[in-house]
Amino acid sequence: MKYLQIALNVPANQTFTYANVEAGKRVAQEEKAQKDLIPQKRARKVDSFEARVGSRAEVMFGNKRMIGIITDVFDTLPEDLSFDARKIRKILRVLDESPLLSSELLDLGRWISDFYLCPIGEVLRSMIPDAKKGGEAGFLSSVDADSFEGKNELSDEQAKAVKAIVDGEKASGKEARLYHYLYGSTGSGKTEVFLSAAEKILEKGRGVLYLVPEIGLTPQVVSAVTRRFGPTAAILHSALTSAQKLGEWKRIVQKEARVVIGARSAVFAPIPDLGLIIIDEEHDSSYKSGNSPRYHARQVAMRRASKLRIPLVMGSATPSVEAWKAMSDGQFIVHRLTKRLSGGKMPIIAAVDLARQKMDGSISPALEEEIRAALKEKRQTILFLNRRGFNHIFRCASCGFEMKCKNCSVPMTYHKKQNRLVCHYCSYSVEPFRVCPQCGSVDIGYFGFGTEFIESEVQSKFPNARALRLDTDSVGKKGELEEKIAAFKKGDYDILLGTQMIAKGLNFPSLKLVGVILADTSLHLPDFRAAEKTFSLITQVAGRAGRFFPDGKVLVQTYSPNNPAVYCACHSRQKEFYEQELSTRKLLNFPPYSRLLRLVFRSMVQSDAEAFAGDAYKILSETLDSFKKKRLSGAEETEILGPSACPLEKINSNYRSQILLRGPSVAVLQRVAASLIYGYRAKAGVYIEVDVDPVSLL
Repeated sequence: MKYLQIALNVPANQTFTYANVEAGKRVAQEEKAQKDLIPQKRARKVDSFEARVGSRAEVMFGNKRMIGIITDVFDTLPEDLSFDARKIRKILRVLDESPLLSSELLDLGRWISDFYLCPIGEVLRSMIPDAKKGGEAGFLSSVDADSFEGKNELSDEQAKAVKAIVDGEKASGKEARLYHYLYGSTGSGKTEVFLSAAEKILEKGRGVLYLVPEIGLTPQVVSAVTRRFGPTAAILHSALTSAQKLGEWKRIVQKEARVVIGARSAVFAPIPDLGLIIIDEEHDSSYKSGNSPRYHARQVAMRRASKLRIPLVMGSATPSVEAWKAMSDGQFIVHRLTKRLSGGKMPIIAAVDLARQKMDGSISPALEEEIRAALKEKRQTILFLNRRGFNHIFRCASCGFEMKCKNCSVPMTYHKKQNRLVCHYCSYSVEPFRVCPQCGSVDIGYFGFGTEFIESEVQSKFPNARALRLDTDSVGKKGELEEKIAAFKKGDYDILLGTQMIAKGLNFPSLKLVGVILADTSLHLPDFRAAEKTFSLITQVAGRAGRFFPDGKVLVQTYSPNNPAVYCACHSRQKEFYEQELSTRKLLNFPPYSRLLRLVFRSMVQSDAEAFAGDAYKILSETLDSFKKKRLSGAEETEILGPSACPLEKINSNYRSQILLRGPSVAVLQRVAASLIYGYRAKAGVYIEVDVDPVSLL
């Protein structure tokens, strides 16, 4: 009899031993277990395929039916088996005729499990489409075979970059020389370099993986890929059903699709003979998973490229600070694009100091004048504010009471259309108050503003303008975002206003003006990346202007015009910003001059979360001290920060405390954290979240 090791999505970092069933045999699904669970139903007879490493298997785990991934197949049990062999249960069936995960992806999954301190079963389950039945996935193609588009003429800069990237496959010596960075302003032709390099790789019979931050927010990039490569392109995105995702997955495995474009999770695409990985908008924080396993697609892509010895090309107009340092240190091969190729040039950017303006609403007189000028010329305007809703804060002038969510430690936002106060973290909502709930005063008001407020102001000040709002509140139906963007591009609207949804991946020929309503929304957050995110957002949204005509304008409204992030973004001083930011990070010993590992302890009982964090600190300190005594490299410089309340102390009724591990060696941080994660059991109702190399500390 053959035995299988199966990884299950359970909170245990191990695999489980099961006995195999014969391929093709009509097997009862563990009849005794079925009778115990559902005595009134007879066991169903189903087919089981041959057990292969990388295939899914259905098993009983305790009294629960689960699907796991086969990680090993062997004929005999080891002599040092730690449990009674008679307790080994048979699997119910093997679900896949051919494996879903190759040996390369299984090895990648093990690396992710070790690096991000996450159970192997949870990692492997996150890598494959979530479809239970193997034969039900229908073929789905969102690519029109007749929409194939020919090649575009490359500039000298573009052609040089393409050649270097494609030749990178022949790289030898340092692994990092496989890593390329395409750095250029918005509109400088980075997408065309990506597509041309992909074509060259396809000509060699190799596959291509093209990652974008979010499919819904980069429709024009997706459109360019599908037009260029026709039916050989596959799109992996969240709008597909589980069965459709599995269908695309199998199409990729069978080499029917050779170019795969998708968001973060597409980094696991099972592309045979993978020859090139592309990461567009490398700086974007959405490449980092917010749930376990908390992997970063950039790190995973670098691992795949390194193991396969293939080129990885990243690109952005605003590289992450880590990428900028790697470029400066020569770890990445840098390709610079210096020209806008659609007839435009970089727009004129000016800061509007709101402290010096007589404001009537959120649109300053200077911005109002420019909007009127654009409307008069029958040109378009984008207004950007990274905050939804109508008003941001409910406050009592008498006692100072501010309405915060009962489940989360954040202010609630007033939404006029719904006439509700809404929490943007847990969606809890209440009706607006007519008097202060704390002191009964009627001297209450709403302060701050969001996109809904801007929409109302635009309608009031420009009644004849056709305005369109785009944020998660205004886009609900499937395909609605794409339809609205297409309508604005066609000229059906004069003014587009919205959140970061409109900040990237969009090109509008008739656009003249971009107005950033308030550049400071993320600037003063208690996060060491606040300045980087502010600089990137201003630069990216400003890049929408001046792409096709040389008269683009950008007005950035701010209360902090001299802050380096705002000042450098407004004056196109990218190098100066990165040098200042790196100097600050070095002084404070934050990445890229150190590595971080964040541990969050959460519970619905505040004292339990705090007690758990306190106990954890003792265990972590003892482990680190033992490493220091052993003179483990990097241990002496490692420090433990905390425990302390998270900046957002309460989310979804859970109180949160955190500890940060900081040091020069991520391996030391991982080993210290592992002593807690795998060696300590918390009381019921208390949970720990592990985040290696976090992108946010909120």
